[in-house]
Amino acid sequence: MGPTSRNQKSSQKDAAPNEAKPPRYPQRNRSITASASAFASPAVANSRVAKERPSSSTAGEGEPQETVLKLPSIPTLPARMAKLVPLEGLGCEAAVGSLTPSREREYKVTNKHTEGRRPVYAIVFNFLDVRYYDIFATACGPRLSTYRCLMNGKFALLQSYLDDDMNESFFTVSWACDIDGNPLLVAAGSTGIIRVINCATEKIYKSLVGHGGSVNEIKSQPSNPSLIISASKDESIKLWNVQTGILILVFGGVGGHRHEVLGVDFHTSDIYRFLSCGMDNTVRIWSMKEFWEYVEKSYSWTDATSKFPTKFVQFPVLCAEIHSNYVDCTKWLGDFVLSKSVENEILLWESITKEENPGEGHIDVLQKYPVPECNIWFMKFSCDFHHNQLAIGNRDGKVYVWKVQTSPPVLIARLNNPQVKSAIRQTAVSFDGSTILACTEDGNIWRWDEVDHPTAPVPSKKQK
Repeated sequence: MGPTSRNQKSSQKDAAPNEAKPPRYPQRNRSITASASAFASPAVANSRVAKERPSSSTAGEGEPQETVLKLPSIPTLPARMAKLVPLEGLGCEAAVGSLTPSREREYKVTNKHTEGRRPVYAIVFNFLDVRYYDIFATACGPRLSTYRCLMNGKFALLQSYLDDDMNESFFTVSWACDIDGNPLLVAAGSTGIIRVINCATEKIYKSLVGHGGSVNEIKSQPSNPSLIISASKDESIKLWNVQTGILILVFGGVGGHRHEVLGVDFHTSDIYRFLSCGMDNTVRIWSMKEFWEYVEKSYSWTDATSKFPTKFVQFPVLCAEIHSNYVDCTKWLGDFVLSKSVENEILLWESITKEENPGEGHIDVLQKYPVPECNIWFMKFSCDFHHNQLAIGNRDGKVYVWKVQTSPPVLIARLNNPQVKSAIRQTAVSFDGSTILACTEDGNIWRWDEVDHPTAPVPSKKQK
């Protein structure tokens, strides 16, 4: 993920998953390797110094002594980090949804808007403030735009921002807000620079620099929207305070991802936990509880942001090896996890660990949501505010709308239109699920609205 040109990405994404898949342990990023070495334990660091000792206790004083070089020991994963795989066998089968639509809700195409000639890689509603639930943002090349969904099925353009670097290609956009509640638009892409735009003043609020590669996804914390996390090609995840522009925590290193990080997501109720997924085929759960003092310190820091004591976190709480290929999107569903790979399905699973030994346990796959022709990477799903509906597009321009919280899963609708012929990179579901947006590889935004159904009359009971 994250080459200088998304046209190069398209050729890789359109290849078969196994053909596009790199070696399982590719060449590590030097900056990450260096940071892992710098933060190794003192015992490991001391072992790297060559020590001389006699080869035998009976060696004479005049006899030459052999030099024994001690190789550095590899630090073991801490017991608190669980590396889990799914259970297999009788009784471990997941509930698989049917691809026959239930037609619980009917949708029709109401609008098509051409954003530009370049792919639209991101689209997202603003769920942080009830005043802006009908407003969404898009990322297309070096341009960011905000729109309002009107009742007649049309869009109203509110603002548009064009980056100074015309070679920039924004891959992700998210909503945040400052301490006064003003909406902030946060976006990043191929250059790795995170742009924070104040929508109230229509000016650049901050430019956050710190990643050594392109940024693939940004998410803000629901309970504290001035905190954002960014997932990057440099194999790291970073926690930022957009209010002060401080880089608080860096997640990566020995226990971190071994390839590009493609997706992240904050827990909806636990302020300390978040998910990450990437090209190393894993989903990892991280905790900030031990380092929350750094978050609090970032709000009162008065010195230069470069002097802030950024903390490096090398070990997640859990590493789930549940997929066999790239994992490009993941979300929390309560304490359960939704994750999508390039395997034509989305999985719902939970981690089962032993309280007395957190390093042991397994993954329990609960449900599977099939998505045909979804075997290219960087295709992200979305949910409504209450996580009742999930929408995911595929490479043929179809959108599958799943009812998430039923077992087995129920396919509500399959949305398609003869004019939608390009891959759908991301969807956005409105607050109540009545509107579904999709952005495509050919630079278009499509809108589907729910069709109102008249209530069927209740038959009266026959009187005897």
